[in-house]
Parts: sequence; structure tokens; C-alpha cells
Amino acid sequence: MGKLVEVTDEGHVRTIRLNRPEKKNALSQALAWGVIEAVEAAAVDDRVWVVALTGSGDAFCAGLDLSPANEPYHPKTPMAAQLDDIGWVGEFLLAIRKRCDKPVVGGINGVAVGAGLGLAMATDVRLIARSARLMAGYTRIGGSPDAGLTITLPQAMGYEQAMRFMMENRTVLGEEAVALGMAGEVVDDARFAGRLAEYCHALCAWSPITLRLLKRGMARATEAVELESQLRYEVANIGRAFRSEDGQEARRAFLEKRPPVFQGR
Repeated sequence: MGKLVEVTDEGHVRTIRLNRPEKKNALSQALAWGVIEAVEAAAVDDRVWVVALTGSGDAFCAGLDLSPANEPYHPKTPMAAQLDDIGWVGEFLLAIRKRCDKPVVGGINGVAVGAGLGLAMATDVRLIARSARLMAGYTRIGGSPDAGLTITLPQAMGYEQAMRFMMENRTVLGEEAVALGMAGEVVDDARFAGRLAEYCHALCAWSPITLRLLKRGMARATEAVELESQLRYEVANIGRAFRSEDGQEARRAFLEKRPPVFQGR
């Protein structure tokens, strides 16, 4: 198996690419922490002015890999802490919005679901391929949003649209994603990689000091809630949802491909 995270530099643009195409870039522990560490490394490298974050193959990130674990947990995140603290899903938002003051451009080249959608929405601006599909997916498995989506989706879409998107378990494609405010530009699939590179290089026409100060100001102004507190609240909620009888029934029904029968317990 090759590197789970590919990092390449061209001029002042660093591209971070999720590289698990055979799994639609679904998040293992190693992949998730690899992305976080790559963003943090870019943040402290003076040669990097703009960061592009995208996926390999035909997917951005299909969310958490639900197949049996075949690798050890990252030492930062012992198994017992997964639903007790922020964990790696919340670290996406903290790494990109708080610990990296350089613009991070999301290149949503394909499907983004669950925590993968959280990773996409944590980026500062997003380009999306015309055929890309965005879906939260939490209601179908009896969960509640995590990965910072209770913060980023209302910011991008507004409260009602974010509620509808989540409650209705909608799937949104490229053009509608732009109309809803989830991305800023839709690009034909065949042109996507080239346009993402072109856009990032165009940002490098500006002073990197200007870009960093701009991001610091924008990020601070949009922090209506204390990020770490809200991320812990998200994880506490999804833990409660998964432990409920309805949550267990939702996952059984999902795996058995049948409608769930809920009891409100």
C-alpha cells in the first residue's frame, strides 16, 4: 500500500491528497491523523502560502471506514476516548481553522459523506466537481452530526437549510451545493484538477502576510461559539444517539437494508 496521504508542492501551493482510492478515501485512523499532521506541517512551513486539500480517484472522502479495523489506533486517540472527547473528527476543524492561518482550499472532486463532509466543510473555500455528491448520512445510522458540521453547515447554508439538509438526509450535487452556499464554484469533472491548481496559484499573487491576516480575522469573526466546547458537545450527542435503542435499531436496519422501526427510546 502506498502513502495514505500524498503531499506535493508546486511553487507556493501545497496539495494534500487523501490517497485511499480503493476505499473511496474512507477514513481510517492513520489516514485521518495523516491529514491533520499534513495540514499542521503546512501551517509552519514558510514556503507554503496556500494549501489545497483533495481526494484521489473519484472520491473526496466517503466518511468513516466501517469495515473491521486492520490497523492500530493512533496514539493520540486511544479507543476509549473516541466518543468521550474531540477525537480526530473534531481535530479536522481545529487544525484547518485554528492551527493553520493559511488559506485551505477544498477540492471536492467526488463524494463527501459524514466525517468526510465535515473535512470538506472545514476548509476555507471549496471548489466542487459537477458530479460530486455531498451527504451527511447521520440520520440513516441513528447518529447526530460531528466533525464540526453543527458549526460549519449553518455558517455556510444558514440555519434552516442546514437543518433540512441534515434531517432529510439529502444528497446534494455540485451545482446545488454552490446554490446552497456549500461551495463557491462548480467545475466540470474533466477540468477539475487543473482548475483547482489554477485557483490556488492565483491566490499566490497576493502577499502571504495579507492572506494569513485575512484568514485570522475572518476565522475569529465567525467563531460565535467556542470551537472546542462545541466539538465536545457534538461528540457527547452522537455518543448518546448511538447508545439509544433507536440508534442501535437504525444501524441494524441500515445493515439489513430495511426500514427501521423506532420506539423513541
